[in-house]
Amino acid sequence: MKKWIMSIGVICLIGALYMLPVAFSERKMDDSPPPSTEQACEILIEVEGQKEKIPLETYITGVVAAEMPVSFKKEALKAQAIAARTYALKTTNYGKKAIAPTVARQVFYDKDQRKANWTSNFPGNEKKIVEAITETKGQVLLYNNELITAMFHSTSNGKTESAYGYSGNDIPYLQSVASISDQSSPKFTSMEEWTLAEWNALWPIKWQAVDFSRLQLFLNDSGRVERMQLGNNVWTGREVRSLLQLPSTDFNISFDKSTGKVGVTTQGYGHGVGMSQYGAEAMASDGKTAAEILHYYYQQIEIKTIDACLK
Repeated sequence: MKKWIMSIGVICLIGALYMLPVAFSERKMDDSPPPSTEQACEILIEVEGQKEKIPLETYITGVVAAEMPVSFKKEALKAQAIAARTYALKTTNYGKKAIAPTVARQVFYDKDQRKANWTSNFPGNEKKIVEAITETKGQVLLYNNELITAMFHSTSNGKTESAYGYSGNDIPYLQSVASISDQSSPKFTSMEEWTLAEWNALWPIKWQAVDFSRLQLFLNDSGRVERMQLGNNVWTGREVRSLLQLPSTDFNISFDKSTGKVGVTTQGYGHGVGMSQYGAEAMASDGKTAAEILHYYYQQIEIKTIDACLK
């Protein structure tokens, strides 16, 4: 009987020793943290001219640094970051298409460009920009649960342009709003001059001095030129702006007989649609938050944080 009991004990001991590594291994597996999905879900942006795709937040750092003066208040920079992130994701379809680093899309400065531009101020400027990006990480602007076309510009003429005034397409969140503080922008007014010969070289028709007194400008609700007419010749304000490389479509044309020069004065800088950057800075200086700035310039929108793993 004793031998039988001892035999059972030996068998149990051997079994326990055999199972111990397995149990320990299983416990180790249970205690291990779940694999990270952050890298797998990261959105990469393909920027034309760049060798490799760029992580979304790194890309937005380069856009904000290029598009808005680093001297602006952090809340203005944060508003710019959210608008730029929204614009990038909508334009690239969450990184599936490339985006050009141009004024027509979004200007982008990589780290080497930022260092060259800021020289000894690079560490402080970079820290300020990165903080604005980090504090808004993943935040985007939605209308009816869809990414908006988050257009922005440097300086309005005192009133932003509506999407309808710009393109003829009415978009609920891109309506005209007052932005009077833009008048303090260094880009608010400008003037350029051409001799009559230089002026004629730009146009498909030949202008005479008398034509400037017959010229008609038709303005839209935001005070910008909707169309310009000289006799049977008609141009849209955007066509004139492009032809003359003007800062905005709020312009006036005159001819000085004493000098023989054509003068064009403009107000505002950019297409005028969406958020005014200098307007955002003025609001931030008045204590407004990034969210308040964005809700002012984009109507009926929501600010939400995207989950890249769902895209």
